[in-house]
Amino acid sequence: MWQDFLIYDPFPGLLCAPDSGLRYLVERDLFDNNNQDLNTVWNCDRAARILRSQTPDGSWRYNGNRPGEEFGENYELVETWKMLHLLIGKYSFNNEHPAIRRAAEFVFSCQSEEGDIRGMLSNQYAPYYTGVILELLIKAGYGRDMRVLRGLDWLLSMRQNDGGWIIPLNMFKQSYYYEVAFSAPIPPNKELPSSHMTTGMALRAFYVHPQYCKYPEVRQAGELLATRLFKSDCHTFRQAVDSWFKLQYPYWWTTLLSAMDCLAVLGFKPDDPRIRRGLEWFRENQHSTGAWTSNYAGKDPHADGWITYAVCTMLKKFLG
Repeated sequence: MWQDFLIYDPFPGLLCAPDSGLRYLVERDLFDNNNQDLNTVWNCDRAARILRSQTPDGSWRYNGNRPGEEFGENYELVETWKMLHLLIGKYSFNNEHPAIRRAAEFVFSCQSEEGDIRGMLSNQYAPYYTGVILELLIKAGYGRDMRVLRGLDWLLSMRQNDGGWIIPLNMFKQSYYYEVAFSAPIPPNKELPSSHMTTGMALRAFYVHPQYCKYPEVRQAGELLATRLFKSDCHTFRQAVDSWFKLQYPYWWTTLLSAMDCLAVLGFKPDDPRIRRGLEWFRENQHSTGAWTSNYAGKDPHADGWITYAVCTMLKKFLG
C-alpha cells in the first residue's frame, strides 16, 4: 500500500481540511467514496464567488493591465482558463453545470480551424496551453466532443521528431514575438530537441483521455518526459532544475508532481529507476506533519493541503 512507503501519516491533516472541495476529493480518490453530494461542493462560498463574475458569453473578464492586447493576446481566454482551472480542478465542476457549458463554448470559440486554442500567444501556436485547456475540457466531460478530438489530433501533429513538444516562438528572441504576433503561426523546427516543460503540459490533455492515453505516440512522449526528470530544460522556458520542485495544484506548469502523476497514468512502473527516484524525492521531502509544501501558497491558505492530496493520489496510482 502506498501509505507504507511514507515516513509520516498524511491523513490527519487531510481529514480535517476546511475546504469542502478538498475534503470531497480526498474521500473520492483516497477512500473510494463515490456516495458524496457534489452539490455541497458546487455551492461552497469560493465556487459561488467565481460563478458570480462569469459574463453572459461564458467568459470571465480580466480586470488587470493589458499590455499584450495590442498584439492580439486574448485576456478573457486567459482569465477563463484560470477560473476553469479552479472550478474543475478544485471543486469538481463538470458539464452538468450550466456555467461550465457556457465557459466551454467560449473556449471553443477560440479554437482555430487547425484545432489549436488560439489567443494565449496572439495568433501564434501555444501547444502547452492547448494541452492544459483540453485537459480541463476532458475532465469536465467533453472527451468525446469532436472539437476536443480535433485539438488532440492537432497536438499529435505538432510533435517534435523526438516525440515531445516545443513552443515554436521559443526558437527566437522574445522581441521577435512583437513582430509576428498577428502573422501566420510559425511552425516548429521538428529537428530541435523537445522542451520537457512544454511536453509535460501538452501531455496532460492525453493522460486524462481514456483512449488517447493509450496511443503509442503518447507513450513515446511520456518516455521523453521520464528521461528528463530532475534535469534542466533544453529551452529557456522554465529552464532551471528547481522548476521541477515548485509544486502547485491544480497543476499549471510542469513540475515533478504533475509529471509523475502523468507517468503513473501512462503505465510507467515504480521499479523504473527514473520513477523510483521521483518517488523517493517525495518521501524525503515530506514534513513531519504529514504534508508537502506548495510553492504558491500566497493566495490560498489551504495550498499545502491540495499539494498533499495530489501527492497521495499520485502515490496511490503507482503503489496501490
